[in-house]
Amino acid sequence: MSHTVTVTVPGTTANLGPGFDCIGAALSLYNILRFSAPEDTETPVQITVHGTESDRVVTDDRNLVYQAFAKFYTHLDKTPPPVQIDIELGVPLARGLGSSATAIVGGLVGANAFAGNPLSEAEIVRLAIAMEGHPDNVVPALLGGSQLSATNGDNWEICEIPWHEAIVPVVAIPDFELSTAEARRVLPEKYTRADAIFNTAHLGLLLRGLETGRGDWLRVAMQDKIHQPYRKSLILGFDAVRKAALDAGAYELAISGAGPTLLALTNPTNAPRVAEAMEAAWRACEVGVEVRSLQLDTEGAVCGV
Repeated sequence: MSHTVTVTVPGTTANLGPGFDCIGAALSLYNILRFSAPEDTETPVQITVHGTESDRVVTDDRNLVYQAFAKFYTHLDKTPPPVQIDIELGVPLARGLGSSATAIVGGLVGANAFAGNPLSEAEIVRLAIAMEGHPDNVVPALLGGSQLSATNGDNWEICEIPWHEAIVPVVAIPDFELSTAEARRVLPEKYTRADAIFNTAHLGLLLRGLETGRGDWLRVAMQDKIHQPYRKSLILGFDAVRKAALDAGAYELAISGAGPTLLALTNPTNAPRVAEAMEAAWRACEVGVEVRSLQLDTEGAVCGV
C-alpha cells in the first residue's frame, strides 16, 4: 500500500415516516476517511480522529471503520494489511443520521480500493447490509440519492426514488443521544392488519410525494403507525417541535432513523422559517439543538486515490 485512499461518505436519514427499515436518503453532511500505509507495519491499525465528538471514537481494532475494512479482507479470505486510518467527523454520532453507516460504507469502499477493486458495487452493498443489519442507511450512504431496498430471496433489489428538487430536508439535531437498540426495544412484536394497511398506503403515497414534490401528499404520506408512535416518547419535546415545524410551513416532520434527530420536509421558501421554529421549540424545552437546512446528496460514497 504505497498510496492514500480518501473516501467521502454522506450521512443519511432513514424511514421518512412509513418507510421503516427500507427507505433512506443521503444528505449533504459528510465523514471523510483516509486510508494509507503506516510507517509502523508491526501495528495492524493506527487511527486518528478529528472533529466534534472525536474523543468518543475508539481508535483500536474495535473501531467500526476498521471492522468494515477487516471484514472486506475476511470476505476475500485474506489477512487485512496494516493500515493508518484518519477520520474527519462531520456526521453527529448516535443521532439518527447514519454515522455507523458512514463507517461501514467507508471502511468497505476504502478496503476495496486498496485491494484493486475486486468487488462490484452490488457486492459492497450486500456486505454493508450484512454488517448493518438493515439497508435503509448503508444503501444511500453508498449510492447517494433516496433509495428503496427490498429483499429478493437472499439478494436485494435496490430502487432509486426520485426526489423533487423543491423538497428541502431540514434536520434538528438535539444535544442528547438515542441508541438504535433502545429505539428498537420500544417497538411491539406484532402489529394489527389495520396498521399494516395504513403503512402500505402511506408508503405508496410517500413515493409519489417525493417524486412530484406535492406538499399535500407528503403531509399525509409521512404519517406512520409502525415505529414513530412508540419512539416519540423517547424524544423530549417531539410534539412541540413537530407543531412548530408545521406551523412554520413544513409539510410534515418525522423521526430521522432511530432518532433523536427530527427531519422536516418543506419547500425552499419556508425552509428558513421551519429551521428557526424547530430550534426555538426545542430550546423552549431546555434542549440544546443544532438545526441545518440540507440538500439531497446524489453522489454517495466518493473514493479518490
